Amino acid sequence: MENRQYDISFIILTWNSEKYIEKCLQSIDTIKALSTKIYVIDNGSQDGTLSALERIKGQLIHASLEIIRLSINRGTTVSRNMGLKKACENSRYICVLDSDTIVNEAAIMQVAGILANDPTIGIIGPALKGLDASIQNSGRAIPTLSLKVLKVLPLKNLRERGAAKEQIPKIQDVTNVGYLMSACWMMQASLVKKIGLLDENIFYAPEDVEYCMRAWKHGYRVCYAKNVSIIHAWQRLSRKKVFSKHNWEHIKGLLYLFHRYHCYFNKPDYVHYKN
Repeated sequence: MENRQYDISFIILTWNSEKYIEKCLQSIDTIKALSTKIYVIDNGSQDGTLSALERIKGQLIHASLEIIRLSINRGTTVSRNMGLKKACENSRYICVLDSDTIVNEAAIMQVAGILANDPTIGIIGPALKGLDASIQNSGRAIPTLSLKVLKVLPLKNLRERGAAKEQIPKIQDVTNVGYLMSACWMMQASLVKKIGLLDENIFYAPEDVEYCMRAWKHGYRVCYAKNVSIIHAWQRLSRKKVFSKHNWEHIKGLLYLFHRYHCYFNKPDYVHYKN
């Protein structure tokens, strides 16, 4: 077992991510102010992802990389939990990160500093910018059945109403949100030890919503830092095919979430934001 302690560990899933993973890991390797560990869990990639990971591993200067290889796609929760278990034992901060992101040292240092100075925050995330510099809606309202139904109705004005209900105005530098897309989460390892690992009853989504709601339920805030940003290419796998395993698992996950947290029509009272 590795005895070294790290300032921060990154947890990254790959699944046919050859196109993105090199830039992601290279961006992490530019972080010099923190001792850094990267756990990449590969979900049975069939492209050149594993070869790329082995090549990149020998090129990293500042970060240490551990590759966990799975023979099949185990989804987002089981796979990420493998990395979270390791990171909790040797790191102060944990950053859950998508393979199609590009981080920078300034952003990582800023969100870590916010966490260190405010013990009420459990999970924080930066603004996510697309390759075209557009801001993605990564800090959202808690989804409800009514919101989701509105978003898929055939009438445009109803879909727009659903999308509007998902928005939370980001007025303050650090704003409370219902949940953050897990493309980039920063949290202290102590949070995971207090509230547990990701819920493995969910295969693909909405594991990010569930975990943020659990943080809220334990008295922690989930926050969006609007003046801090990273790049997110955003593959959006669930939207590539209408009838797909990803979409089916998403529907099952939502129904599980609504039942567990009784949020078919309203967010729980312990989740504090305005929208």
